[in-house]
Amino acid sequence: MFDPAVYETLMLALDEGHVPLPDEGAILFLRAELSPFLARLPKDRMICQNSFKPDHDALKAAGFTLLSPEDETLPAAPLTLILPPRQKDETRALLARALRDAPEGGTLLACLPNTLGSKTIEKLLREIAGETEALSKNKCRAFWAVKDSARINTDLMDEWIARDAAREMERGVWSRPGLFSWNRIDAGSELLADSIPEHIKGRGADFGAGQGFLSREILENCPHVEHMTLLEAEHRALPCIAGTLSGFGNWDARWADATRDGGTALYDFVVMNPPFHVGRADAASLGQEFIRAAAKALKTGGQLWLVANRHLPYEQVLAECFKGHEMLEDAGGYKIIRAEKPKRKR
Repeated sequence: MFDPAVYETLMLALDEGHVPLPDEGAILFLRAELSPFLARLPKDRMICQNSFKPDHDALKAAGFTLLSPEDETLPAAPLTLILPPRQKDETRALLARALRDAPEGGTLLACLPNTLGSKTIEKLLREIAGETEALSKNKCRAFWAVKDSARINTDLMDEWIARDAAREMERGVWSRPGLFSWNRIDAGSELLADSIPEHIKGRGADFGAGQGFLSREILENCPHVEHMTLLEAEHRALPCIAGTLSGFGNWDARWADATRDGGTALYDFVVMNPPFHVGRADAASLGQEFIRAAAKALKTGGQLWLVANRHLPYEQVLAECFKGHEMLEDAGGYKIIRAEKPKRKR
């Protein structure tokens, strides 16, 4: 989610000449988000990267050149801008790839709010690059390093990149840093999986599928389910889904924004543990949009099964979108809700 303070501080490092804007060559922007501040950079030389579908699509619609989300080898650019993600191991790998693929003398410039550990992330960059500089403004910190191969800790850089690979975590679930509940099975999802009856049938969808845990549990325990379609906005999750569901054939996974790409009247049932944050900010409205999208995607007699934190305000939108809904379980801070028969606008 676009944070004006972060962009303003990032641009300050360029505007005040702490980091020179190169006269030629590509400007690489990792985890870029659409912002009016981008107009201050030479668009014809910018190459953006974001593996989160809504951000990727917004940048593409605005006419920016984008890397394919599969690309983990980066083009050599004299300047690389970085908005570090929240999860530290994912950030380590992103910094390491950026430093590995930058040309000699290339500059890496990153920025994030102080409340998200900006000094800690600068320290991570210093650990592999050898030296950093920084400025603070707007309760944010911009920091940068110039690639000097003589100072790089290549062993640590390689270790951080290797640590980011998709791998089996527990009970056949594959994951990687940065995904929701990346190093354990989420308790809410497990509660939902236990609540879905074995007799559920037909074609189902998993909105915001993450590593694929819910779909695997359904395919393993519900013999009348014909097919599962998994929609996941974070492209980094797709190799994990493939690992988690490697023993099943009746599924497909799509890199998709479930709030926009769910389709109309396609499924007999939808399951979800909807996200309730946008970028770094909490936003219950996102979960509400998931519910609206599920109602649209369900067939006339379809059912929605969802888990949510107890405090999240979903009941009103469920009443707006479905002819009936009920709470099946309230345990451990979570609520399990089943809704049925989506309402159709006339």
